[in-house]
Amino acid sequence: MPIQGVGKVVVGVADQARAKEFWSEVVGFTVTTDVPYDDQGRRWVEVTAPDGTVLVLSETPEDRPRSTADQLPTSNFFLYADDVEKTYEELSAKGVEFPAKPEKQPWGWWSMFTDSEGNRFALQQRD
Repeated sequence: MPIQGVGKVVVGVADQARAKEFWSEVVGFTVTTDVPYDDQGRRWVEVTAPDGTVLVLSETPEDRPRSTADQLPTSNFFLYADDVEKTYEELSAKGVEFPAKPEKQPWGWWSMFTDSEGNRFALQQRD
């Protein structure tokens, strides 16, 4: 059987509780897993988008983003919305920072936002 797709995406975070609050209460994902997984107090935290995409909020230092160029995302994946401009307005009203406001590019609408941990995510409009 061939590989079917991406199952989960790991997002490096400094504070899982803060990241969980951001992704669930601000962005609107659902917390689907939050359990201890070792004897050192580490937790396995997953949040799930409405389309089923799962982000693992990992407190592991090696999962932290490495890009320092402010004009680029630090994540290596794009999130999407049906209407980037509307999503920008809604999340901005909740205090989310957008280093790149919605802009039409030759390949479609895009924007970039920062989460509670300083990770920068590309946001593309789904056609």
